[in-house]
Amino acid sequence: MKKIIFTVFIFTAIVACKKNSKTNIKTEVSGKETAVKYPSDVLPFMNEWSILCGDGTKIKDLVKVEHNGFFYVENDGKEDWVVYKTPNSGTTSRTSSNTRTEMGQKKHWKTMEGGKLTGTLKVQHVSTSGDARVAASYSVVVGQIHGTEGHENEPLKIYYKKFPVHTKGSVFWNYEINTAGEDNSGRWDFSTAVWGDDFSVIGETPNTYPEEPKDGIALGEEFSYEVNVYKGIMYLTFTSKGHETKTFTKSLIKSEFTKELPEQIKRLYASIGRDGLERESAYAGELQNFKQGAYNQTNGKKPEDNMVWSTGSDTYNGDIAKQFANGSYAEVWFKEGTLGKGTPPKN
Repeated sequence: MKKIIFTVFIFTAIVACKKNSKTNIKTEVSGKETAVKYPSDVLPFMNEWSILCGDGTKIKDLVKVEHNGFFYVENDGKEDWVVYKTPNSGTTSRTSSNTRTEMGQKKHWKTMEGGKLTGTLKVQHVSTSGDARVAASYSVVVGQIHGTEGHENEPLKIYYKKFPVHTKGSVFWNYEINTAGEDNSGRWDFSTAVWGDDFSVIGETPNTYPEEPKDGIALGEEFSYEVNVYKGIMYLTFTSKGHETKTFTKSLIKSEFTKELPEQIKRLYASIGRDGLERESAYAGELQNFKQGAYNQTNGKKPEDNMVWSTGSDTYNGDIAKQFANGSYAEVWFKEGTLGKGTPPKN
C-alpha cells in the first residue's frame, strides 16, 4: 500500500511540475521525455533579432522561445528547421499592408558600416490564390535590408514566387529606389532574376500564367543566399545544388536611377503612375537593418486599385485557421543562418 501511495505522489508531483514549468516538454512514444527544440537551438543567432508574427504577436527576446503555428521547429526526417508561417491576412506592421512572420535585426547600421546576412532555406508553401496579372501574387520575401530612416524604403528584398500550375518557381531580388525629395509616392522596385524569372513576368489574365521557368526552384528545394554590404557596396551570392551559382553587385551609395526610368519600370508600373527617380546618393548615410523569415506578399486587396501590389487573394475575412486550411499562407523553413559584419569581397 505504501508503495502505491508513493507512486501516486510522484506521478502527481511530475504533473504539477509540468503545468508550472516554463520549458516545453514533449513525450515520445517510448515514454521518455525530451525537451522541445526551440528556434534558437537551430539558429544560434536568435539573440540578435526580434520578431513580428502574422497574428500580431511581437517577441523581443527569441532565446528559448517559440510561437505555436507561426514560429517553431520542424524536423524533415533528416534535419531540424526553423519554420516561419504567416497568413494572407492578419496583423501587419506600421509600414506595410502585408503580413509577416519575420525577424528584424535589433542592431541598425549605415551603408558604409555595412553587415552580412546568410541563410539556407526552402520555401514550403506560397499562397495558391491571387491574380496572375499582379506581380506580387504567389510570392514571399525571405530576406531583406530595410531602411529605418528617411522614407524607410527597402534596398533589398529577396523573393520566391511560384504560380499555382507550375512545379518550379522563381528566385529574384528587388531594389527599391530611395526616392529623391520628400514625396515618396513615386517609388518602385527594380527586379533582377536569380533562377527563373524576375518580378515583372506576369499573366495576361487573372487565371492565365506565363511559361514555367526551366531553371526555377521547386517548393521544398534548398537554396542559400549571402548578403554582404561592405563600404557601401552590396554583394549578393546565391547557391543551390544543381543550379548555377549567381553573384551580383549593387551600390547603395551611388544611384544609377537618377535620370530616366528603366523599361521594366515603364512596363510594370505604368498602370499605377509610379515614375519617381532616385537621389544620387541612394541610401548613403541612412540607417538600415536586416530582416529574415516569411514576409507574405499576397493580400486580399482589390487588384483594380493597384495592379502591382494588390493581389486579390483569398483571406476568409481574416480567419487565420481557415487561411491555413485552404492554402492562403506562406511558409518558409530555414536550417542555417549567420549575421555579422560586412567583409571585403572575395574577388
